[in-house]
Amino acid sequence: MKSPPKTFHVKSFGCQMNVYDGERMAELMAADGMVAAEASDADLVVLNTCHIREKATEKVYSDIGRLRKDAGKQGRAPMIAVAGCVAQAEGAEIVARAKVDVVVGPQAYHHLPALVAKAAAGEAALDTDMPPASKFGALPKRRRVGPSAFLTVAEGCDKFCTYCVVPYTRGAEISRPFDAIVEEARALVEAGAREITLLGQNVNAWDDDGRGLHDLIRALDRLPGLARLRYTTSHPNDMRQGLIDAHAQVPSLMPFLHLPVQSGSTRILKAMNRSHGRDNYLRLLDRVRAARPDIALSGDFIVGFPGETDADFADTLSLVDQVGYAQAFSFKYSPRPGTPAAAMADEVPAAVMDERLQRLQAALGRDQAAFNRASVGRCCEVLIERQGKLPGQMLGKSPWLQSVHVMGDHAIGDMVEVELAAAGPVSLTGVARIAKAA
Repeated sequence: MKSPPKTFHVKSFGCQMNVYDGERMAELMAADGMVAAEASDADLVVLNTCHIREKATEKVYSDIGRLRKDAGKQGRAPMIAVAGCVAQAEGAEIVARAKVDVVVGPQAYHHLPALVAKAAAGEAALDTDMPPASKFGALPKRRRVGPSAFLTVAEGCDKFCTYCVVPYTRGAEISRPFDAIVEEARALVEAGAREITLLGQNVNAWDDDGRGLHDLIRALDRLPGLARLRYTTSHPNDMRQGLIDAHAQVPSLMPFLHLPVQSGSTRILKAMNRSHGRDNYLRLLDRVRAARPDIALSGDFIVGFPGETDADFADTLSLVDQVGYAQAFSFKYSPRPGTPAAAMADEVPAAVMDERLQRLQAALGRDQAAFNRASVGRCCEVLIERQGKLPGQMLGKSPWLQSVHVMGDHAIGDMVEVELAAAGPVSLTGVARIAKAA
């Protein structure tokens, strides 16, 4: 039997939804009377895990070992909870192998305080259920957030891309009710948010009794005090005309769209079960740009998917050249246990994947730098999010999700009118004009 923890620390890995889940777990702990602390001082450490990348499970065990080693040097033995997608996938195996105190999946973390209490009492504390009832009603009201906040509106996925574990770790696609989302968004604004990013594995598939994401965005646009809206991650097949029109018509919806394609080869896209081809993806981007000509486009890419040839990879490079992404994420394919792609033949050699990834990232970096250079001379509002590294320097985001450094006496949460004066590969420098206080 252990003493109930008085302090906690949540460490989140992976996607924005994990960041949101980590924030909500922290709020649960705080509502239960615990106080946030650094990992080195916490009585309870929650590892909120991601299962997307290669060797994710082994990294969790490494983190657990490192925590115990560091704590042992200080003569401490913190409780350890493993949450998130690795917890869902591994379940009791984590308890057996690593002897952690709590294991909780992403659909059950609203039970975390009760699980911690059970562990402190010496009882088994494992919950990887995926109940049909929403966990969100059990979470505390949002009380204090930064100027930019995440809000999960949908969870799970029904697409079953052959490389992806999300349908197995997050469950079936479920949309939160319209009224509950609006209520949480209002609470976020009251707690300090000026920008909200709507989250979902396929966020643009959100639907509540026939209302689509564009209807939700239009409703949130009317919230007093909310200056900006974004959403991620989208699937090309769920990009409806109503959402495209919203980019042209809704003032708070920022000119930025993350729309993963994964490959420029229609043959590989079919093997991935992506349900879209190269040509219809490009036609979709043409429609988006017609509605919002200044939109910044972002994407995801996987290189080295089983069976990918030099010609397939050349198709990816040519698509990148054609689109000109403002930002993008790219990764080497890594097999996830239990997915169809993990059993596919024609593995691409590691050295070939490495070489392809370097070439792809060079092309993506080139286009991001070009987009930033083309932004020089624009005037726009920058939402100040935190202090920069230099004295008097603040860091914020442009409407196109670029990092912008601004000098001056600005507060976190200010919307600062700037002229974008200089561009680097991944950020810009802005010269302040007029500040609008939070």
